[in-house]
Amino acid sequence: MKCPYCGGRTKVIDSRSAGEGIRRRRECKACGQRFTTYEWVAPMRLMVVKADGRREEFDRDKLLAGLRKACAKRPVSTEAIEELVSGIEGKLYSRGDGEVESRDIGEMVMERLRALDDVAYVRFASVYRRFADVESLAQEIEDLLERKRREGE
Repeated sequence: MKCPYCGGRTKVIDSRSAGEGIRRRRECKACGQRFTTYEWVAPMRLMVVKADGRREEFDRDKLLAGLRKACAKRPVSTEAIEELVSGIEGKLYSRGDGEVESRDIGEMVMERLRALDDVAYVRFASVYRRFADVESLAQEIEDLLERKRREGE
């Protein structure tokens, strides 16, 4: 790193953790001035590719709001919703891709929500899948009941 005073080369005297990053004390080899730098990892920007091809930045709060609506007046704790969102967010970032299909996020939510609360799952599915008619919704509920029966065996 270059010295901010004279532009000379510097050496690191001390490194320590500083919250989410690293604090380094440096000294210029040319002029002897000391200064501190802070380093942290720049988070990767994750873009969501919508069904119509538009791209928008991943918004954790948007996902959280949708799940809160689906879980409204249900026996699902705020912590459980936060954990669900954190798990999905972690999985998306761990992929290492800069883009993810909105469909993939929806499927991840549905998979985890199904295990958390049946009613919240149906609520989310009704918005996510945009059921065309009551028969489609009834079929989704029947599929959910069938899965529950198989899991109980």
